[in-house]
Amino acid sequence: MTFAVAILCAALMGFAIQRGATCAVAAVGEIVQTGKASKLIALVEAALWVSSGVILAQGLGRVTHLPLGYDVTIHTLVGGAILGLGAFVNRACVFGAIAKLGSGNWAYVLTPVGYFMGAASFPQDLRMGPPTRGAILDHHPQLTRWIMLVAGLYLAGRLVTHVIKSVRFRRPAEAVWSPHQATLVIGMTFTILFVLVGSWSYTEFLEQAAIAMAKGFGWKGLLFGALLAGAIIGGARSGRLSLQMPAPIWLVRCFLGGVMMGWGSLLIPGSNDGLILVGMPFLLPHAWVAMAAMCATIWLCFTVTRR
Repeated sequence: MTFAVAILCAALMGFAIQRGATCAVAAVGEIVQTGKASKLIALVEAALWVSSGVILAQGLGRVTHLPLGYDVTIHTLVGGAILGLGAFVNRACVFGAIAKLGSGNWAYVLTPVGYFMGAASFPQDLRMGPPTRGAILDHHPQLTRWIMLVAGLYLAGRLVTHVIKSVRFRRPAEAVWSPHQATLVIGMTFTILFVLVGSWSYTEFLEQAAIAMAKGFGWKGLLFGALLAGAIIGGARSGRLSLQMPAPIWLVRCFLGGVMMGWGSLLIPGSNDGLILVGMPFLLPHAWVAMAAMCATIWLCFTVTRR
């Protein structure tokens, strides 16, 4: 029963990713091109949902320990930069690739394939060992309580706003699945997944698949399948799904972008889905540094290409 709920949550997350605003490339591109930061704010809100939900579950005894992190090194910065460059080449991060695939941009099938190949070809001597740092929230209960209070008040306000919008719309689904609200659904479904099966991301599944079927490979693969199915269903329901043959250049870009994102993720270690929904919510320093390096690289790429 527990795993059935997890499968449902993964599918719902895929459906929401297809409608949401969780792509780091799109968020940085919006800042460069329009000066707005609505998509970046949506990413932060998704992280707030995760941290608040998991800390609440920990208080109720449903979560026994928080994720662990890594020391910040030169690998963290270089890995974040490579991850950002790969996402820019791909024109979507690992979240955005799932959204585009669900919309019928079939070239993005090669993004997870490229990610897998990047993880498989990554030098063994550069792979990081086990995590070395505990979550800050695990060691500072007073800070945890303040974050819970502030995040709880903010998210409660967001829920009230969401309900008001749902009432005002003739079709409530239009409000529920607006890009901003869908991003919040991603945060909530990920939180439920975390409580049920622990920390999970589809890039983690691809990495484990690349190193000879690591522990947890099977059930993580099923969650990945549910995530893809949800994204495709979301694309079909929104009328975006098509059967157009992708241009050869996009096949190359998606594969190379996936390879680079795989390399960067293993250097950090962690890809942007895990960094945003696991590392950043629990104040793991390596996740914040890597995401800053990733976003700075994407911003630089957008700026140079515009000029």
